[in-house]
Amino acid sequence: MLKQFETHFKTLGYREPTAIQTAVYEPLASDHNVLGLAPTGSGKTVAFTLPALANLLPGDGTQLIVLEPSQELAIQTSRVMRDWAKLLDLQVLVLTGGANVKRQTERLKKRPEVIVGTPGRVLNLVTDRKLKLHLVSLLIVDEADDLLTGETLDTVRSIAQAAPADVQLGFFSATDTPILHELDQWFGQTVERIDVREQDQTQGVVRHGLLQVGMGKRDQMLKRLLALPNFRALVFFKQASTLRHTATKFYHEHVSAASLTSDLRQVQREKALQDFRQGRIRLLLTTDVAARGLDIPKLPAVINYDLPTQVNEYVHRVGRTGRMGEPGQVISLGDDHDLRDLKKLLKETDYELVPLYFNGRALSTERPVAAKKTSVATPVANRTTAQAPTETPVAKPQQRQSRTGSNAVPVPTPTKKKKHKNRHSKNKGMRKKWRDRDTQK
Repeated sequence: MLKQFETHFKTLGYREPTAIQTAVYEPLASDHNVLGLAPTGSGKTVAFTLPALANLLPGDGTQLIVLEPSQELAIQTSRVMRDWAKLLDLQVLVLTGGANVKRQTERLKKRPEVIVGTPGRVLNLVTDRKLKLHLVSLLIVDEADDLLTGETLDTVRSIAQAAPADVQLGFFSATDTPILHELDQWFGQTVERIDVREQDQTQGVVRHGLLQVGMGKRDQMLKRLLALPNFRALVFFKQASTLRHTATKFYHEHVSAASLTSDLRQVQREKALQDFRQGRIRLLLTTDVAARGLDIPKLPAVINYDLPTQVNEYVHRVGRTGRMGEPGQVISLGDDHDLRDLKKLLKETDYELVPLYFNGRALSTERPVAAKKTSVATPVANRTTAQAPTETPVAKPQQRQSRTGSNAVPVPTPTKKKKHKNRHSKNKGMRKKWRDRDTQK
């Protein structure tokens, strides 16, 4: 390691290199093609940054290309590399989709030594002859298990073919996939495989919990989790439509949350991520666009709003917490059927999935016990023998008594209601009386 790097390494507070940083330094510095496999949060970015920068010549044009799967990860990687590159007077430029192409083209004229970008934008600039790769000596493919799939695989291969035939290749990933065993066939070069996933000790203690809750109550559950002290979480959705519905609902209810999706402008995505990192918002709602590589220091929790359907998805999601020795909590939401499927999916892994419950204002692994109802008996004075319960007689309507006696209880005789005579009846009687009087005369 260069002396400048050793000094800066100590300045950043690092005690010793991680397993992947130690394992790949010499092979990369010696122009070997490398595949580096290490857990999430183990320092893979620094692992390829130090040996890659050590071989670059300042002012000699673009010599290093680093490909990332998302805008966020490209920006994050460029910041890390720029921090080390300034020690050697090297320039780093970010090329991502969604940014202004004309502005990027103008910055390319300054001939930066390092390019960090997304494959689509890099290939477009190469095709338009705005970016020339004839001096490139090293091509790094980060998150290789994701980039080497589907159409992106063809894009990465096209970029490699546009570089010199003897370009050095570096692939890095946290999970192993079949294509990573076929790199020689796809890229025409022998690649040295370095796997330190078993030796790495950077992962903190992460608890993996299952919280049973139906789809209709998951938004309410997120708000309940916010009542926990110092709680922040990255919340993963499967469908962007579900995410937008929850984000809109939280916006009107003034819940401390923001969304990070691929359809947002780059400025909006950067602001949401920055606000979350600095604690201005407590929930960051996202799809798997943020599942890979994002480094959020001391992130307390990851929530699976929608459960992943592949093991690699789960690995990369939960890798956002428990990084560099910090503790973490994973909370997977779902009904009984969903959680049962997740257990089957992860049965071959080392993850220990434990049911979670709300106990007061805290999450607990113990099921809450309902309070028992106790009946209080009314004491009976001087009870000597058990008596059968007696039924209380139901009072019946009293009947009029026809006899009298000392023990008889007089019952008042109901009075007849006086019949009302209308005016016509009264006059009719008076007319009869007058006729009788006239007859007597």
